[in-house]
Amino acid sequence: MSDNPLVSIIMPCFNAAKYIENTITRLFEQTYSCFELIVVDDGSRDESLAILNRLSGYYPAISVVTQANQGAGAARNVGLKLARGEFVAFLDADDGWDAEFLSVMVTELVSNPDVVLVYCGWQNLGLQDKFCRPYIPDDFERKEKILEILAACPWPIHAALIRKAVIDQVGGFDESLTSCMDYDLWLRIAIPGLIHRVEKVLAYYFHHDGDQITKNRLKIALNHWHVQQKFLRAHPDVVNKIGKERVADVTKGRLLRQAYKNFWDRDLITAQTLFRKLLFSGYFCIADLKYMLPALLPYGLYRNLIVFFDRGDQK
Repeated sequence: MSDNPLVSIIMPCFNAAKYIENTITRLFEQTYSCFELIVVDDGSRDESLAILNRLSGYYPAISVVTQANQGAGAARNVGLKLARGEFVAFLDADDGWDAEFLSVMVTELVSNPDVVLVYCGWQNLGLQDKFCRPYIPDDFERKEKILEILAACPWPIHAALIRKAVIDQVGGFDESLTSCMDYDLWLRIAIPGLIHRVEKVLAYYFHHDGDQITKNRLKIALNHWHVQQKFLRAHPDVVNKIGKERVADVTKGRLLRQAYKNFWDRDLITAQTLFRKLLFSGYFCIADLKYMLPALLPYGLYRNLIVFFDRGDQK
């Protein structure tokens, strides 16, 4: 292994003209310079491609690939096929890293040849202050790793550096997913393999134009559930290792907690869908039925019923 291994950075791009030049300019401020940037334009209809072509003339390390719109998972898989690096990192067109990200993460992987993936802390930017505090994730190898990672996506896609051989071994991204594709990949890599935490905040997740934490939460909740079930079907031994009740708590129990949160937030479309799913799966107690059974009504009637009770509570 080289002391300065090549890192392939894969960046999907779809209508990111507003952000991508700033993202790429910041990227080339990394203190570790042995990297290639593969940008896969996923059928952008704005000026993204023109910006990318101009930047690739200025930065020789950039390769630009175009394809018809197929989604971020497909774009990342195209990048993986072209990647020449020993290590791989993923960076979206509107996110960013600390200037030391590659240097610190590469050093960690080079120093630990048995480790398949290293991950770091991150920070949200552009949201309310309470959502923007720097965050250092747990050291999952010192906890119950299977249970912890099965419960929730452990780090965002751009807060990790991975050995390319391992990504190739597990088959890259599931292109059928419209969200949670990183979570799906982490389950397949991080549970069977040895991972290390870098106890520094080195990744930044930028939220734009008043993005809300609740955006697309129904789609994300259902995809999260789908990814969990897919993993458990492929690894039935996991249930034996950590027990049926604990698996149920981090899968169906998590979905139930989300259903209640959405209900009290009055995101009734999400709450109704999740309550129905849990009811039909048989995961409930008697006290849950007063919330689940009304969810069987057509949405208009369900919403009107909740509004009626809300008005009664206000009197």
